[in-house]
Amino acid sequence: MAEPSKDSAQPSNKEAAPQLEEATFGSGCFWCTEAMFQQLKGVSKVVSGYTGGTTKNPTYEEVCTGSTGHAEVIRVTYDPKVISYAKLLEVFWKTHDPTTLNRQGADKGTQYRSVVFFHNESQEKLAREYMKKLDASGAFDAPIVTQIQQLKEFYPAEDYHQNYFRDNPGNQYCTFVVKKKVEKFKQVFKEQLK
Repeated sequence: MAEPSKDSAQPSNKEAAPQLEEATFGSGCFWCTEAMFQQLKGVSKVVSGYTGGTTKNPTYEEVCTGSTGHAEVIRVTYDPKVISYAKLLEVFWKTHDPTTLNRQGADKGTQYRSVVFFHNESQEKLAREYMKKLDASGAFDAPIVTQIQQLKEFYPAEDYHQNYFRDNPGNQYCTFVVKKKVEKFKQVFKEQLK
């Protein structure tokens, strides 16, 4: 009689790796957005970058001119078993002003537009339904101008933009703009923080 193989006789104690998904949002300066989304439970990675334009491999300086058509965005890698895409949409819409066209605070230009770049049909449907409900509820004093577009090319921003708030706490913009947004975000989403 043959002995059972060692592989089949012992159950595996290894947990299956989580099936991660990605989401991409533009809501003004990516330093602010990245600093908030990095703190959410279920989010494993946030990369600042550019998308939605025509120039291949754009630089920060090029995007800042507004001539490339790109938006400053973040690409969020997350575990949907821990945080849903709907919750990410909620964070997105509650942490910026989606009623100002091509502007967030003092930051002006198409690179700062409010935009959801969907990765699949499910994300597109959820984003459109969520935005429609927000508009109908009167959550904002003006109509939402957020664009909803299919993600095509994503270009990671230069290395010095990644983890910017965490790595540059003394920077004036971080002190006077990002820090305030992060503190407000922490109060609103304290249940979702790591």
